[in-house]
Amino acid sequence: MFDPVIAPSGTLLGLLQRGRGDGTLHALTAPRAEALQALDHCVLRDPRHDWQVENRSLYYARLYLDLNGGLDAIEAHLLDPEDALDTDESRTGLALAVLGHLASYGRLDALALLRRYAAQGANWAWALDELALRDDDAGLRALAVPVLARFGTDAAGEAELAAAVRDAFEPRPWRLWADDPRESVSARVRAAGEAGSFDRWQRQMNPTGPRPGWSVDAVFEWAQQGLERGAALHVPAARCLVAVAAPEDRPEILAAARSGTDGARCTALRYLADSGAPETLDLVEAAVADGPGVVVDAALDAFERMRTPAAVDRARRWAQRPDALGAAAGRVLACRGAAKDSELVLGALREAVRGEGPDAPTLWTLVDGAGRLGIACAAPVLRHIYRETASSHLRGRAARALAATDPSFAAGFAVECLWDCEETTRELAARHAETGDARVVERLRRLAADPAEEDEVQTAVRSRFEQDPQTL
Repeated sequence: MFDPVIAPSGTLLGLLQRGRGDGTLHALTAPRAEALQALDHCVLRDPRHDWQVENRSLYYARLYLDLNGGLDAIEAHLLDPEDALDTDESRTGLALAVLGHLASYGRLDALALLRRYAAQGANWAWALDELALRDDDAGLRALAVPVLARFGTDAAGEAELAAAVRDAFEPRPWRLWADDPRESVSARVRAAGEAGSFDRWQRQMNPTGPRPGWSVDAVFEWAQQGLERGAALHVPAARCLVAVAAPEDRPEILAAARSGTDGARCTALRYLADSGAPETLDLVEAAVADGPGVVVDAALDAFERMRTPAAVDRARRWAQRPDALGAAAGRVLACRGAAKDSELVLGALREAVRGEGPDAPTLWTLVDGAGRLGIACAAPVLRHIYRETASSHLRGRAARALAATDPSFAAGFAVECLWDCEETTRELAARHAETGDARVVERLRRLAADPAEEDEVQTAVRSRFEQDPQTL
């Protein structure tokens, strides 16, 4: 996945890339050609840092509808010769998801393009999943022959087909094809389905990894072997220790946490933290001081999982440290601190933005903590994060924190949040946005009538209708 280049937040392109509600509002008032150019740019060059969890497809699809935008740019992108060379899902996934939403809104051109790409494109499985939710039986049956033609009839091709049937996200097309009146289609799909089921059964009957009867040493060795292969196994290994370790093994586990191999040390620290062992805090501090990067990361993660009063007290002592342990202490206080820790959490929040910018991973926890503790003085920095972050999830968290700390939120950011790309942010806005703004009333009514809108958002809208029936 390429690293997206995000335009400044004050530009139309930057707003649309971030999925902000103001992006839609500005696009609807901008020259139509300019708005469509920016929209195409976003859909063809996915702006999300984490495309697997951040939402944009419904947001962009709605804007295509509002602008009555054509699909020529998307068609050229999907059917470009590069599609055969760059088969990564991230290149075409967003465009296909947008087409899926447009098809659900009745755009026949989007449906036709999805069908064409499912028959010809490299990322055909994604297109087929979109069609499984929107197309009729006749349209799906017409795709059986071109899809099956992708798989050879030799043993390797049949194995690939069995894996495709087994791993399909939406099984509807395969079930239709298994009942197809054409024997050449149905027999092959049924055989692939049976082979996939047998393969799944074999994997369940032949598991790898720890087994009953393993010793503490064996668990540590398994964790180290995984680390040497590039797989971090200390988390499942720590769970194995819960079942394997006896009271007499405690000295060995403590010794591993102090000076064992990297895999053993990570596993022991995680196990001790989860069990609330009082020695854990000193061991974490020692690991941060002398351990390699993988051990430091495991130690910090173990510390942040601790929920004991002693861990919170130690976090208050460590919060002033100018290192990774100090940052972790700030996050612990954000999650489990009391009102008296507000200054420490606010200091950690400001320092993170100042030192790492509005997309720092540590901000997720600190922003939540500012809202949980109701730190009113945090509102200015929360507004900055809301405006500048490229993560729509972090922006949603900032909005939730602002709802708890900023009296101006209901009449300000909450209004634009009704158009946000994330459904959780739209839900928050539906509960808080002031209805004195005529745009709010109109938008709430549209969300209530939109069949593509999430149930949680529509529930929030209905609750506003019940609270203020005369206005709405």
